[in-house]
This record gives sequence, C-alpha cells and structure tokens, in this order.
Amino acid sequence: MDEPRTKVYGSATEVTIAANATGLRDLAERLLGLADPELRDGYHEHLDSGIDLEDGSISLILERDDKL
Repeated sequence: MDEPRTKVYGSATEVTIAANATGLRDLAERLLGLADPELRDGYHEHLDSGIDLEDGSISLILERDDKL
C-alpha cells in the first residue's frame, strides 16, 4: 500500500483537500475516530504541513463539535 499523501490548500472562500487513495482512507479513519461515542465534545486533531500533510499545505484541524 502507498504512503498516505494529503495536501490542504485554499483561499478566503474555499478549501481543497487533495489526497491519494491511502491519504483519503487515513482521513476517513481520523473522522470516524472523532465520531466515536466515547469521545467528548471539543476533541480535535491537528494536521500540520510536513508532518501529517504534504509540505506547503495549510494546517487542518478536525474537531468534534456536538453543538452543531
């Protein structure tokens, strides 16, 4: 299986998340994890350029907000 590769970029009016198939699966698993009933409101994950995301990406925060 390929290494997950995800890039996040955007402007003031839109954000694009581009990824290979492995990167999309990784992102889906992170989102499913945030939906776990054992987690509390406000739990979040930071994805940062050069670590979780491709170099040049803008940072991405995935957050659970049960008030929405």
